[in-house]
Amino acid sequence: MSSILNSVKKKLGPTGDYKYFDSDIIDHINSTFDILTQLGLGPKEGFSIEDETTEWDDYTTDGKVLQAVRTYVFLKVKLYFDPPTNGTLMEAVKNQISELEWRLNVMAETPNEDIGG
Repeated sequence: MSSILNSVKKKLGPTGDYKYFDSDIIDHINSTFDILTQLGLGPKEGFSIEDETTEWDDYTTDGKVLQAVRTYVFLKVKLYFDPPTNGTLMEAVKNQISELEWRLNVMAETPNEDIGG
């Protein structure tokens, strides 16, 4: 799979070699994983990253959940780290986040032992 930090950084813009904002981005990623834990997803004890060595497969191997989680983490980090200046775009991103939270919550409540962790 791929590094959580590097894949989020790639979508935000900084290359993997540029490490100046890594600690800020890691904090935002970990805050988002805290929200996912509260939604009932991922490891029961919570999940966090410390550097670029943690991969998406370390969070979950459930492909359906992982697709939504990857998008959710990016959108939340984008809002924390580099929010859109255009009000319409900001509202669209917030709406996407709300829909993903609803869908992820449904996935967490689905009676399937493999969902989310």
